[in-house]
Amino acid sequence: MIKRIVKMTFREDEVPAFHAIFEEVKPKIQALDGCLHLELLQDVGNPAVLFTFSIWENETALDAYRQSALFSATWKRTKALFAAKAEAWSVQVVGDFRRENTVR
Repeated sequence: MIKRIVKMTFREDEVPAFHAIFEEVKPKIQALDGCLHLELLQDVGNPAVLFTFSIWENETALDAYRQSALFSATWKRTKALFAAKAEAWSVQVVGDFRRENTVR
């Protein structure tokens, strides 16, 4: 399983435009083979900084999306709204340190 985090910093006046793009393409991305989860997160201190967080079955599924016409068209529209270069990470879980909910 691959988790993908993309940090994007937008010009403040373009944040609503990106929200519209995300809502338009979200169901299309979620329908792709191998996409298990997709959400949009916003920095609590700077509303112009947004993150996409997605989970993919494997690197092959993520790469297929990244090579798709959907990604190309969406990225072109999104990139035009940036105030700074995007950053992206593909990560995987190497340990699970969640606190267990136990009754004492």
